[in-house]
Amino acid sequence: MADEITPRRDPIKSSVGNVAAQRRRQHAITVAKERREAVVRTKRLCRVGVGGGGDDQLTYDDDGDGGDMMIDAEQSILEAQTCSAVQDLKLAMLFQGKGAMQKRVAALREVRRLLSRSEFPPIEAAIKAGAIPLLVQCLSFGSPEEQLLEAAWCMTNIAAGKPEETKELLPALPLLIAHLGEKSSLPVAEQCSWAVGNVAGEGEELRNILLSQGALPSLARMMLRNKGSTVRTAAWALSNLIKGPDPKAATELIRVDGVLEAILQHLKKADEELATEVAWVVVYLSALSHVATSMLVKSDLLQILVERLGMSNSLQLLIPVLRSIGNLVAGDAHVASTVLVIGQSITDSILPALIKCLESEHRVLKKEAAWVLSNIAAGSVEHKKLVYASEAVPLLLRLLVTAPFDIRKEVAYVIGNLCVAPSEGSGRPKLIADHLVFLVSKGCLPGFIDLVRSADVEAAKLGLQFIELVLRGMPSGSGPKLVEKADGIDAMERFQFHENEELRCMATKLVDKYFGVDYGVDDE
Repeated sequence: MADEITPRRDPIKSSVGNVAAQRRRQHAITVAKERREAVVRTKRLCRVGVGGGGDDQLTYDDDGDGGDMMIDAEQSILEAQTCSAVQDLKLAMLFQGKGAMQKRVAALREVRRLLSRSEFPPIEAAIKAGAIPLLVQCLSFGSPEEQLLEAAWCMTNIAAGKPEETKELLPALPLLIAHLGEKSSLPVAEQCSWAVGNVAGEGEELRNILLSQGALPSLARMMLRNKGSTVRTAAWALSNLIKGPDPKAATELIRVDGVLEAILQHLKKADEELATEVAWVVVYLSALSHVATSMLVKSDLLQILVERLGMSNSLQLLIPVLRSIGNLVAGDAHVASTVLVIGQSITDSILPALIKCLESEHRVLKKEAAWVLSNIAAGSVEHKKLVYASEAVPLLLRLLVTAPFDIRKEVAYVIGNLCVAPSEGSGRPKLIADHLVFLVSKGCLPGFIDLVRSADVEAAKLGLQFIELVLRGMPSGSGPKLVEKADGIDAMERFQFHENEELRCMATKLVDKYFGVDYGVDDE
C-alpha cells in the first residue's frame, strides 16, 4: 500500500528492513497482545457507568480479575435470572400506562446489572432471550436519557463478549454511532463510544462496518471535548478503530480539523491515564499512515513525547509513548535530519530517557528502547557518534549477553548500526573502524555468534552480517582469529545444508573467503 511506512535502515539492516517494517506494522495491528503487555484490554467490560459518583463512577475492568469466579450452578442461576429480566423488559416495553418510562428503566437496569455481575457475563442467555431488538428500541432518539444510558451500557457489555456475541449488535450500530453526535448528552455519547470501541476491538470486519457508517468523525470530534473521561473513552475507541491493517482510517483521523492540536494538548497537559489512551492513538497513526507521520513530526509531538518519557514512571504510559517515538524516528527521515540535531535540547533529552527504559525491569520497555536506539543509530554518522559516546553502550553490551532473546536481537541491531556508515547503492556497508574495534574489544562478538546459532532467520542473518564486519574490518587481519576463538566457524558451518539459501550462501562465502585452505598456514 502506498501509505505504508518503511523504516530507514543502514546496510547492516537493509537486508532485513522489510521484515522489520512488517513486524512493526504487525505489532500495531495485533493490539490485543501489545495491550496485554500494557495491562490494557482491547475490549472492556463496563462494571459501573459513566455517570456521576458512587455506584455510577466509571471504571475499567482491564486486568480481567474483577468479579467473583462462579461455579456452574451459580452461572446457571445467573443465566436464568437474565432470561427472566429480558422477559420483564419485553413486558415493560409493551406497557403504555402510568409510569411506563420508570418501568422500562427499571427493567433495563436489572438487565444491565446482570450483564455486569460476573467475570463471565450471561451475554449468550440475554441474546437468546431476545435482548438485542429490545435494546435497539430503547436506544431510539427521543428516549429519556436514563433509558439511553442503560441501553448503551447493556450493549457495551454485550460487545465485550465473544466474537459471535459482538456481531449480534450489528443492527444497533447505526444508533450507537448516531448517539456519538453533539445532539446527545455527554454521558450518553461517552457510553455509546465505549460500546463502539468494544465492537471495533473485535476485528477488521466490524471495524470496516463502523467506518463505513461514519463512526470515525464522530469519535474524533469527541477528542475535542474538555471532559477527561469522555476524551479518554473516545481515544481508546479510536485506537481500536484505526489499528489497521489498512492505513486509510488513520489518515482520515489525522485530517479531521482540530484532532492534531487535541492530541498535542492532551499529551502535554493531561493526567497519565488520559495521556496513555491518546498515546495509543499516536502509536497507530505513526505505524500505519505516512500522511499522519509527516504531520506529526512537523509538530511539537516528539518533544512532548520525550518529555513524557523522561518524567513518567507509569508502565501503561511509557509503552505507547516509547513505541510512538520509535515509529516516528523509523518512519520519517525528517526526524533524524532536522529534529534530532546535535546540541538541541530534544536530542540531549532523548538518550537519557531511552537509557532509563533500558535500565528498567520491564522487558517491553527494554525491547522498545533498543528498537528506538537502533533507528537513531541507523542515521547519520553524527547520530551514531552520539549513541556511541553515551551511557547506553555499556548497558547494550550487557543486555546483548544477559537479556532474553527478543531484546538481544534488538540490541544487536543498535551495536551493528554503530559500526557502519551510510553508503550509497547496494554495496557492502562502510566501516566505522574505531567503533567496531572498541565494541569487539568489549566482548560483543560472542553475542552475535549466538544469534547465528539461533533458529530465528532474521537474527541469524544479522549475526552473519556482523561477523562479516569483524572479518573484514578488524586491524592487522585479526578478524578471522577472533571469530575462530569465539566458535564462529562452527556456527557458520551449520548453514552448509541449511534450507534458507540466502543464509547458506552468506555463510559459505565467508568460510571460503576467510577460512580456506590457506587459513592458519602462516601460524605453523
